[in-house]
Amino acid sequence: MSSDKDHIRIFDTTLRDGEQSPGASMNLEEKVAIAKLLEEMGVDIIEAGFPIASNGDFEAVQHIARTVKTSVVAGLARAAQRDIDRAAEALRDAERPRIHTFISTSPLHMKHKLQMEPTEVLDAITDSVSRARNYTDDVEWSPEDGSRTEPDFLCRAVELAIRAGATTINIPDTVGYATPEDYAGIFRMVRERVPGAEDVILSAHTHNDLGLAVANALAAVNAGVRQIECTINGIGERAGNASLEEVVMAVRTRPDAYPYMHKIQTELIMRASRLLASTIGFQVQPNKAIVGANAFAHEAGIHQDGMLKHAGTYEIMTPESVGLVRSTLVMGKHSGRNAFRSKLVELGFDDIGDNAFQDAFQRFKALADHKKDIFDEDIVALVDDQLATANERIKFVSLGVMAGSIGKQSAQIVLEIDGETKWSQTGGSGPVDAIFNAITELVPHQANLQLYQVHAVTGGTDAQAEVTVRLEEDGKSVNGLGADHDTLVASARAYIHALNKLMVKRQKSAPPEVDTQLTA
Repeated sequence: MSSDKDHIRIFDTTLRDGEQSPGASMNLEEKVAIAKLLEEMGVDIIEAGFPIASNGDFEAVQHIARTVKTSVVAGLARAAQRDIDRAAEALRDAERPRIHTFISTSPLHMKHKLQMEPTEVLDAITDSVSRARNYTDDVEWSPEDGSRTEPDFLCRAVELAIRAGATTINIPDTVGYATPEDYAGIFRMVRERVPGAEDVILSAHTHNDLGLAVANALAAVNAGVRQIECTINGIGERAGNASLEEVVMAVRTRPDAYPYMHKIQTELIMRASRLLASTIGFQVQPNKAIVGANAFAHEAGIHQDGMLKHAGTYEIMTPESVGLVRSTLVMGKHSGRNAFRSKLVELGFDDIGDNAFQDAFQRFKALADHKKDIFDEDIVALVDDQLATANERIKFVSLGVMAGSIGKQSAQIVLEIDGETKWSQTGGSGPVDAIFNAITELVPHQANLQLYQVHAVTGGTDAQAEVTVRLEEDGKSVNGLGADHDTLVASARAYIHALNKLMVKRQKSAPPEVDTQLTA
């Protein structure tokens, strides 16, 4: 039986640091859905957002605090009274609230970003942690840019935070600069030099700018860290954060190197990865560890031969251990509702509503008429697309396109906008341009198209297409996702999805003086 000192706490910041990825915004319902799944997975701490950043962030933290019962719910706050008060208000109804407060401590950040003297920063640490401790017994403190902070100053800052009542000390590698040796050495130094360090939980928050986020986090664990801050699919600012699935599967697969335990139900990893990808419209790269499409694929003849003889020859973990289920139901045009529902449960969609199920079933039957072999990936893409667009103000109805090398390209599209059916027909420099022009005529906007990306869900010329569209308007970026057996229809669906998310984004208003990028 492992003791508490061997327990690695998983702190998920998908809803906070992860959402700061360009285009990765989520609405309230999407955030709550992800938080509920994180709780089901066994995540110890869910960082639900940055309450002072906007009304939308405040409401998301508040709703998650009221919904989640077993996981700790954390709200981020700078070292400012109103930040901490706002976080406390958002967390008021949480069963297990945590306030996570931070301030920059590196010479570069203190001089150019904060424009504060070191003594002022030290005073702010004591004041902010003390204020947070007045609201809750669970307070986390972080020195932003901790990995580039001078050692003596870092130790002094950590000591003051502990004295003021911090129960978790997180030292972030904010810009992804550290190496595993560097990062582990920081925690060893803190444990040796800071009075009271043995009485708090030490935490690692790593970024992937050099591709070392997971390696740094695991090195920190062997140096005494017992909390890892990470995100689903490794999303986050710039190159992202440490990937939750990689961290927990490394610990599960290599107990000889990491003789610790965590509470994550790893069989839910694929479900979480797919939910996040469909929510924010970010495709997981095929060669991504654990959750990529190729993670358990074997094409080379010698590898296939080895796999047929013994799976352990080329697989260090089973697909089932991360939630990939071996298909036992072959789906096709003759499959009925019961078989389709069973397949959805098998794929992790066990809580889909009746209306969404009926719509998804009709789209499945339509796909089966065009595609001989229906793979699990086809159904996942179809249902993800259906769930993503279920409650949107703008709905796709139909599309007709004139394309080719002869004549002018044009598109005729029919949409349902706030319950009213409207249509438009316009031209363009190509079929996709014509489609987007037709949609814009019905839903006028000034957004710029930043990304248009198509990938085939499976192999073959009849493969279903999944399209990602990124729109930017007034500094706000959103991603839209669309899937269909027709690439042009998938393109229209993705553009409409992005427009719907942009409309939600417009409604969120952040106080102009608040810099939401000031994060650990």
